[in-house]
Amino acid sequence: MTGDWMREKVLPVLTVVAAIFALWYGAAIWMNSSWTLAQAERAGKTLTFTEIVKDTMSQSRPKLPAPHQIAAEIWKSTVQKKITSKRSLIFHGWITLRATLAGFALGTAIGILMAIAIVYSRTMELSLMPWAVISQTIPIVALAPMIVVVLPKIGIEGRLIPKAIISAYLCYFPVLVGMVKGLRAPHREQLDLMKTYNASGLQSFLKLRLPSSVPYLFTSLKIGIAAALVGAIVGELPTGAVRGLGARILIGDQFGNPMQIWAALTCAAILAGLLIMIVGLLQRITLKRMGMAE
Repeated sequence: MTGDWMREKVLPVLTVVAAIFALWYGAAIWMNSSWTLAQAERAGKTLTFTEIVKDTMSQSRPKLPAPHQIAAEIWKSTVQKKITSKRSLIFHGWITLRATLAGFALGTAIGILMAIAIVYSRTMELSLMPWAVISQTIPIVALAPMIVVVLPKIGIEGRLIPKAIISAYLCYFPVLVGMVKGLRAPHREQLDLMKTYNASGLQSFLKLRLPSSVPYLFTSLKIGIAAALVGAIVGELPTGAVRGLGARILIGDQFGNPMQIWAALTCAAILAGLLIMIVGLLQRITLKRMGMAE
């Protein structure tokens, strides 16, 4: 059983990871070699392939940092820094995480409420759904500065709320679509059976539609939590923030420090993976208790 699990689950993942690392190292050698060759040409030297590879793997400001360089930067910015330090990625990750969770909660609530309104009202479906679709065609990079500028004008201050709203903007749509599909999942025969039991609309919702929507909801939440994290990072860019993973990316770009940029991006990817895993764990626990999974 263990061998089958390793072969079916672990081995494919490790194969993909190994392929990604191989391509990454190859791309790093190719992209960073131009600077190495230029320096050698100025010095009148001829380098072997081994020397080129060695130099491309140890440049202080490479075009594309190698994975081990990024890992070293993350180690230096996490383990070797106090959590309260402004140079700690854990500190900046917590700032971004707060906005992500706030936006995720807000976006999830909006998505669920809109889905219920759309499913139970034809008028709401015709009025809300087209605007929800259109809203996703607006580039968030263009919308984020507008939100940051407008909110203080109407008396909403603080750095968290604008980022949470931007995060919720990206988060609500997948939740809306998944919840609508889930609430409409019950078959006509099931709905007719509820009517024969003389169930009220609320009872049909709580006993049939809502339980049927749970698997769809959790699938949407996995997408939504990742989108919320992207929204929080994007929301940090136009605010001129000095805290958060987005701020670290922006500062690294301003000072020409690719290590800092890639370390922040990698930490954001790790954080997104952890959040999705947590939602997946909650999904398994919930579905198991509802008798929908083994």
